[in-house]
Amino acid sequence: MAKQSRSAAGQGLVEYALILVLVAVVVIVILLLLGPSISNIFTEFVDSINGTPAVTPTINPTATPSS
Repeated sequence: MAKQSRSAAGQGLVEYALILVLVAVVVIVILLLLGPSISNIFTEFVDSINGTPAVTPTINPTATPSS
């Protein structure tokens, strides 16, 4: 078998680095989009373990703002 030249080995390394960067960017975007949802799930889980009731904000559409 012929040896792989230095430039070909460098090219392979760059390709792997680009794939890793692409995967990292995808993971960061997913975490930014789903972060609040994941945080709420963990908060509810910890609250259920601690026995603290989960508090969900309620909006009263008929309430008038106080001045």
